Amino acid sequence: MIVVGGEALIDLVPLAEPAGALLPRPGGGPYNTALALGRLGAQTAFCSRVSADGFGETLLAGLRAAGVDLSLVQRGPEPTTLAVPSLAPDGSAAYGFYTEGTADRLFTLPPALPPGVRALALGTCSLVLEPGASAYEALLRRESRRGLTTLLDPNVRPALITDPAAYRKRFLGWLPYVSVLKLSQEDADWLGGRVEDWLAAGPSAVVLTGGAAGLTVRTARGEEYGAPARPVAVADTIGAGDTVNAALLYRLAQAGGAGRLDWPATLDFAARAAALTCSRAGAEPPYAVELGLSR
Repeated sequence: MIVVGGEALIDLVPLAEPAGALLPRPGGGPYNTALALGRLGAQTAFCSRVSADGFGETLLAGLRAAGVDLSLVQRGPEPTTLAVPSLAPDGSAAYGFYTEGTADRLFTLPPALPPGVRALALGTCSLVLEPGASAYEALLRRESRRGLTTLLDPNVRPALITDPAAYRKRFLGWLPYVSVLKLSQEDADWLGGRVEDWLAAGPSAVVLTGGAAGLTVRTARGEEYGAPARPVAVADTIGAGDTVNAALLYRLAQAGGAGRLDWPATLDFAARAAALTCSRAGAEPPYAVELGLSR
């Protein structure tokens, strides 16, 4: 089983018509990653705290339909976090958030994960908003120490980070517990570090996504590979990076760890999956059949 930990929220996606209208869509980086994994047919569990409101029920229904295990989900009466993406002409999105007093930021550290778990993925808002951020950080450290493969996608949201220097320092403190670091080129630029330094701190591999420039990976063994982006008519890029996370985790589970991955094939698989997500409005990751996989 792969466990994905982090926030589930509602994206209020702007519509072209009527002007100013917003369409509520399930979202949040970890939520999208878990949904994508479920659609790919991977045994997946979501670990989060989700509101008992109507939006929360909608979020869980989406995961349930994808076959995601919800036994690690905590519930709370607080409202669901809302995100409002603004779309650029190329389909890329910037976000504003409504997070005060919301359910997901009150996540608490769960007991030991089930014995069948082999990988843990974390990232995005959940590692910024306290007190939940400290609980997710403790989960990362605990599960890494017991040998789980871990994937971190910081998916930086500057609007939520009140002290960038403190966040960058905290990010470096996570790296000894990370097997695969995946981040966008934009995230890498904001963090201001170097891939070689991040590799030296602990990860076996660093995967960089560059939108139309494709994907690259550098490994601790000195390997470097790339894959071009697949040409597609872009509806928007919401959920594309999360789909890459899912593709990486799917291949990691098949290979039994980052050291055994066929990286060129893995990056190409991730690029194909992300292109399908970009071709649809909102975070709508592909199903197994769309990528030639059997379930």
